[in-house]
Amino acid sequence: MKKITVGITAHVDSGKTTLAEAMLYKTGTIRKLGRVDSGNSTLDTNSIERERGITIFSSQAEFSTDNTHFTLLDTPGHVDFSAETERTMCVLDYAILVISGTDGVQSHTSTLWKLLRKYEVPVFIFVNKMDLIGADKSYIVKNLAARLSENCVDFSGSDAEIAENSAMCCEELMEQYLSDGNVDDISIINAIAERRIFPCFFGSALKMEGIEGFISLLDRFTRETEHRNEFGAKIYKISYDPKGSRLTHMKITGGQLRMREELTYPDADGNEVSGKISSIRFYSGEKFRTADIACAGEVCAVTGLNGTYAGQGLGIEENAGQAFLEPVMTYKIILPDDKNVYDAIKELRQLEDEDPQLHILWNEQNREIHIQLMGAVQLEVLTKVIEEKFGYTVCFSNGAVTYKETIRNAVEGVGHYEPLRHYAEAHILLEPLPAGSGLHFDTECSEDELDRNWQRLILTHLAEKTHVGVLTGSPVTDMKLTLVSGKAHLKHTEGGDFRQATYRAVRHGLRNAESVLLEPYYNYELEIPTENVGRAISDMQHMSAEFDTPENNGEMSLIRGSAPVSEINDYQSEVIAYSHGKGRLSFNIAGYRECHNTEEVIASIGYDCDSDTENSADSVFCSHGAGFIVKWDEVYEHMHLPLKLANGIEEESTEQKRVKAQRFMEKAVSDEELMEIFERTYGKINRDPVRAFKKTKAVSVDDKKVRLPKYEGPDYLLVDGYNIIFAWDDLKKISEDNLDAARGELINRMCNYQGYDGSELILVFDAYRVKGKHREVEKYCNINIVYTKESETADSYIERVTHELSRNHRVRVATSDGIEQMIILGNGAMRISAAEFRKRYDAAERSIKEFIDSMK
Repeated sequence: MKKITVGITAHVDSGKTTLAEAMLYKTGTIRKLGRVDSGNSTLDTNSIERERGITIFSSQAEFSTDNTHFTLLDTPGHVDFSAETERTMCVLDYAILVISGTDGVQSHTSTLWKLLRKYEVPVFIFVNKMDLIGADKSYIVKNLAARLSENCVDFSGSDAEIAENSAMCCEELMEQYLSDGNVDDISIINAIAERRIFPCFFGSALKMEGIEGFISLLDRFTRETEHRNEFGAKIYKISYDPKGSRLTHMKITGGQLRMREELTYPDADGNEVSGKISSIRFYSGEKFRTADIACAGEVCAVTGLNGTYAGQGLGIEENAGQAFLEPVMTYKIILPDDKNVYDAIKELRQLEDEDPQLHILWNEQNREIHIQLMGAVQLEVLTKVIEEKFGYTVCFSNGAVTYKETIRNAVEGVGHYEPLRHYAEAHILLEPLPAGSGLHFDTECSEDELDRNWQRLILTHLAEKTHVGVLTGSPVTDMKLTLVSGKAHLKHTEGGDFRQATYRAVRHGLRNAESVLLEPYYNYELEIPTENVGRAISDMQHMSAEFDTPENNGEMSLIRGSAPVSEINDYQSEVIAYSHGKGRLSFNIAGYRECHNTEEVIASIGYDCDSDTENSADSVFCSHGAGFIVKWDEVYEHMHLPLKLANGIEEESTEQKRVKAQRFMEKAVSDEELMEIFERTYGKINRDPVRAFKKTKAVSVDDKKVRLPKYEGPDYLLVDGYNIIFAWDDLKKISEDNLDAARGELINRMCNYQGYDGSELILVFDAYRVKGKHREVEKYCNINIVYTKESETADSYIERVTHELSRNHRVRVATSDGIEQMIILGNGAMRISAAEFRKRYDAAERSIKEFIDSMK
């Protein structure tokens, strides 16, 4: 017997739960029919569901036919609880979409159709309420084809009609029909499973008309999914039974799950936890049966697992992606005066455990609890749930729209965290994605640059935090965050260091990017008397809404379109007033779009991104043995790794290089400061100033002999080209008009200086921002000129070369780069500041001139 999991879903009041009740009754699962309006239906088991007459929580039932064992999952139809419906879709083999025969495809029906397409669920359509006056089959068929798919096929006729209608959907079935005069069931089954055909059936669930035929249709045209032997499961729901036991609802997608089996899995925070299965339950309404084993294809609830969450994959299954439907309203929770706020948060977290889209937010500054919801009905239900579960009544302040932020351009964010004895640097590339994409995380960092374990940790840190934007402090979305480079220290890097670096890198990127404020939109359907169309269109224009040409249906007209939630959310009362109760407004989530009144919203929220210390864009660097804060707009000048070209940054302009050099000069470490650091580490140095720059075998450090290496071969002088150009006033002035001319002048001067100094002179120029650039080394007269390759700075080249040459040669480096100076000392080389080097160059020029004059 094949095992099929089928979900039943619909726009509210289409008769979905009534159809589920009828199917259970016709298959003998229940002996007595329940009624939604009577509050005794089998699947609406919660007291609030029975009181309000709507489905709020998904529920499970089982029924069997001759060839198939069905697990039926009933889902909410009201738009406020559609997140519960979406979570269920990831475990469905097939879906039953219920359409009202009198209303046709409604606004929320379109949303459900998009969700079913997203999760690639094959669909059977049951058109209900065909017994009522106004239900027109021919109109519904056209409506389904126009609003959902042209492949919605009538399966309520004979086998010959089913074959003929199916053949119209795809060429493969048409060829079979033309050659054989028929289409076999296997071909139709495959086409349905591949979402090329959507069978439609017509009936009345309340009158029990067409129910048996529809069940036979499901039995005949469904196929069982092939399952793997390795264990896998998808979790779609968390709930608590009346005794308080935590239930993890899942579908087994591979292998088996046994009683007392121990599972290891990551919790929502990424921490690895273990749990042992203490019971396996198969529910049907409120009742359940227990078993020792759950096999592939079965849906069950288990106890004994903590830290699991809806959307999680176990075993071979991966976690589900970001949900399509998200809350659009935020409310402040007002607690009773005698209720401890921290106890309330703990209790509300339990509700969030059951409904992940019920975002509980704690505002530490104002000591307030905020919650994100879909709408007013969910607010009423939540109030009742809190009262029933926890015994106290809460109130809610007026709701505010939940905004989001994204970026318009790609940018590379840099985060550096280096207080004393800590070190981490991360470069995160932020790229905009199409609307509705959510956040995606990736790495393109070489493992030669940063170990794989550190990269995985950074990706974990990217996903674990709700990153907020810089305009209003709202969560960011529709971006790809890619780790492009990073650096760790062999001794001092700890896991928490990369958390800090990663958070700061993302925030730094947001601070440098062009941010865009997003707001939620509704797709709406407004049905009003034709005489009120002018008023409605005027209102829509004032609400910055979009709308199609009104459809005139005699006395009534229908307007469809989309509008900002902030504008249309409270419009229902106005519609009722000016239409004298005849108008009807319905809407469903259309996703997020660019805010229509950005400046007004930013001003009203008043968010100061630089004062948000929990989300800092600044970095921490180390100097003089202590950490210091570098503001976000100066991080690029202090970072230890070069920017990657993946963000599309072109080669630095002359002005950018001049400003960069100017800032380096302003922050350059003086000779006295460097000596102070050295002596604080090794003790006071007593040296003969006459021998300061001569080759020596040892120096005295607090009366102790410190042996220095014996140098062999020629001396080396490395000159940081652009640093010197922007440090020497005459060259700097030339560079402002023509950087190439300044570079040529420096090259000529270095040729003269080398002839006087006699050392091997290497002149290094940055070319790391030039895409596709390879390192070039050229011999010009008596000096070597190096142009660095792509992604290689002059700093990094000089650092590497000094490290290699200092073992056997006396090496000097001419630069005023403060960071580079520290590296040079650490590598055993000597450094010459730009000012000191200018003095030596001028002295050499004078000596050369005197020598030439003496020869005349």
